[in-house]
Amino acid sequence: MKRLRPPRHDAPVGPRYRWIVLSNTTLGMLMATLNMSSVMIAMPAIFRGIHLDPLGPGNFNYLLWMLMGYMVVTAVLVVNLGRLGDMFGRVRMYNLGFLVFTIASILLSLVWSTGPTAALELIALRMVQAVGGAMLMANTAALLTDAFPAERRGLALGLNQVVGLAGTFIGLLAGGLLARYDWRLVFVINVPVGLFGTVWSYWKLKELGKRMPARIDWLGNLAFAAGLTMALVGATYGIRPYGGHTMGWTSPFVISMLASGLLLLTLFVFVERRTAEPMFQLDLFRIRPFAAGNAAGLLGSIGRGGLMFMLIIWLQGIWLPEHGYSFERTPLWAGIYMIPLNVGFLAAGPVSGWLSDKFGARPFATGGMLLAAASFGGMMALPVDFTYWLFALMIFANGVAFGLFAAPNTTSIMNSVPARYRGVASGMRVTFQNTGMPISIAIFFSLMIIGLTSRVPHALYTGLTANGVPSGTASSLAHLPAVGYLFAAFLGSNPLHSLIGPKVLASLTPAQQANLTGRSFFPTLISDPFKHGLVIILTFSIVMCLLAAWASWLRGARYIHEEQEEEALSASDLV
Repeated sequence: MKRLRPPRHDAPVGPRYRWIVLSNTTLGMLMATLNMSSVMIAMPAIFRGIHLDPLGPGNFNYLLWMLMGYMVVTAVLVVNLGRLGDMFGRVRMYNLGFLVFTIASILLSLVWSTGPTAALELIALRMVQAVGGAMLMANTAALLTDAFPAERRGLALGLNQVVGLAGTFIGLLAGGLLARYDWRLVFVINVPVGLFGTVWSYWKLKELGKRMPARIDWLGNLAFAAGLTMALVGATYGIRPYGGHTMGWTSPFVISMLASGLLLLTLFVFVERRTAEPMFQLDLFRIRPFAAGNAAGLLGSIGRGGLMFMLIIWLQGIWLPEHGYSFERTPLWAGIYMIPLNVGFLAAGPVSGWLSDKFGARPFATGGMLLAAASFGGMMALPVDFTYWLFALMIFANGVAFGLFAAPNTTSIMNSVPARYRGVASGMRVTFQNTGMPISIAIFFSLMIIGLTSRVPHALYTGLTANGVPSGTASSLAHLPAVGYLFAAFLGSNPLHSLIGPKVLASLTPAQQANLTGRSFFPTLISDPFKHGLVIILTFSIVMCLLAAWASWLRGARYIHEEQEEEALSASDLV
């Protein structure tokens, strides 16, 4: 007797609706990723606008959470929100994300306080904004997988992924441009886009996948959220100075946060293995393309997540000032000079997504990671005072590499899971990707601080005493934690004016004062130590990309869950 086929719940839709879904979700991804990088590049203008010195005593925490808070919240929440999308409707969660993000953007643009109060308001509202961004990111891939047939998903997810990733770099340009006029414009620009996208999504999007009513796994949710938050906060605070150490990895707070986080994540796995309706579908890791794709995504994110910070420091803190750009102009020009990275993404992403529909993800995703490793090697060979076209070529190759990887890897992951788990699978994918970013940033900064600490004291002491600074003052400044100089370079500023102090500066000649506080002294001084740290970082990135290429290759040949299900049913019919 022939077995009845199970009914399909992801009813087919016409091409017109598919493109509505693609265009709307792409707008949402662009808005979420563009905002993250535009705020990062506009950080100097934001701190000037709220009248807060980010390098002042006790203000480092504000800077750290302005940079990392958004990433931590999205990493923690995406898998929960993907699971809720499966339970209550992916479109409903996605639409709510647009609304929350837009309201938070309005409130951010209305912050009129100054000093620490303004910083706390901005940090809190950025976290609210991150909740909306997590809702968008958690459900976007699932909505596209619901709307597009298997043979077209690679192209759709490719366009969406590449525009989302390109938004990260477009944000650098937009943030640098807008911050020249008013830092609030960095948040205001999201408002009309968010209002349009919210109305459009509520009006046009409809549920295609079947909802999976289930009990909420409260214990699993709590263990995962608390564990991942603690682990990421511990990693974030590891780059802060502690006691007499240049970093905080030996701090009791950091150690306790990391240990508690790992303990709770272990408890989370224990809970998920024993609950009837788990939040995190661990059984999906039995599907080889799903497990290998997520491993490759995590390794690639760790290898590259902190790269943007290093490129900004390189351009904004060293190369641009040495080539005649004032510190006020460096944020805008840093974004402009990083355009080749964006072009590489845009060139490779849609093509690799389309080709992966025909030939599978493995050759493109694996080849992308190998090219990424090669591009990091090319960056390592560049001098700090590089010739621009060589730098542009290297970052273009890096953009192409991750464009080749992103869309096929996402398509492979989403194609490999049953339709009822697309929301949680999308959330799990984004969780691995977003968790890799703050981990990468903590590792990149730690490795850079190690490199700077071994070279900066001698270079700074020699440079200061050569310009008349007393030996005692020069010695104390030379042994300050290197993270202060690193963030000064990231913010595109010369910290020596405030560090040396008006009394010592007044004792120097006008020529010495002008040299120490001018445009080129500090960037020139840290160039050699920065190069030393950069070599350490890029070596680490190469290793991570090679491991990601290996994990990507292990995914196997082209695999689509619906096709495997159809083949299994056909085989059972013959029996």
